Amino acid sequence: MNLKEEILKLKKELDVTVVAHFYQRDEVFELADITGDSLELAKKVMDTKTKYVVFCGVGFMGESVKIMSPEKIVLMPRIACCAMARMIDEGYFEENLKLINEAGISNENILPITYINSSARVKARVGMMGGMVCTSSNAYRIIEKGLESGKKIFFVPDRCLGQNFAKSLNLKSAVVGDGTNLKDADIICYNGFCSVHQQFNVDDIDFYRAKYPGILVAVHPECDPKVCEKADFIGSTSQLITYIKNLPIEQKVVVGTEFNMVNRLREKNTYILSSTKPECPTMNETTLEHLYATLKSIKDNKISPLTEITVDEDTIKWAKIALQRMFEI
Repeated sequence: MNLKEEILKLKKELDVTVVAHFYQRDEVFELADITGDSLELAKKVMDTKTKYVVFCGVGFMGESVKIMSPEKIVLMPRIACCAMARMIDEGYFEENLKLINEAGISNENILPITYINSSARVKARVGMMGGMVCTSSNAYRIIEKGLESGKKIFFVPDRCLGQNFAKSLNLKSAVVGDGTNLKDADIICYNGFCSVHQQFNVDDIDFYRAKYPGILVAVHPECDPKVCEKADFIGSTSQLITYIKNLPIEQKVVVGTEFNMVNRLREKNTYILSSTKPECPTMNETTLEHLYATLKSIKDNKISPLTEITVDEDTIKWAKIALQRMFEI
């Protein structure tokens, strides 16, 4: 019996739901019961009845599942860390607040909004300050609602997402530490980024437009603002999938996001906006061997603490508040 068959056998035997993010390897993605984008997965897990959730993705996603379904035992075959999420922690958050304060803006005039790509503790800190979480698909609405408070938005951790949505709302943005004027900005961005989406540049767009006249360019809002300015469509992972699948098959499209997802979209006339393979290294850490070992540990009642996601009650409380504020909007 091969590894795939062993995994399918264990899934039938165990009280478990296997979950995989769009960016996972094909062989892992194919074996999941639930697939989707980060927050979408956490919401879908809430409707499952199983005791165990085996989550194939990166750490902050597993934490989101635990925050929203604390009664479940959440295991990750690899607790891989999203590079962007790792760029910010509570200490960096406080250091940036201090720099904003030194620019003449008090905490009372700041409303923090954190991208879903952040740790549970950062989400909790945002929740304590009256802030909320957003995703790439709802950031426009969340920021728009946040501005109704009359406060400046402190957007963490992805500067590109913050800058792109500021531009779409005709607002001024600034980045902490890069010399831009924080006091003059409506949206103050933390200086973080996605290493995968930084691989795409305007030269790539020019190359494809010259090679294939009439080609459409679709990119994720984690891309650099200069790239987004030249794109025909900007959208979250789920929005990109919908947009591209609704195009006529003869319409050529080049996509600026993670390789594994793009590779599964369409067989024809779909290209990747990069001369190198834009593959997320941490998303690709999880293998069939890791998935099998995790399921086997459940069967043998030998779960490793290194695979279990735990979040303390106080962090769950405040992070959930930040998430609930988003859901209400």
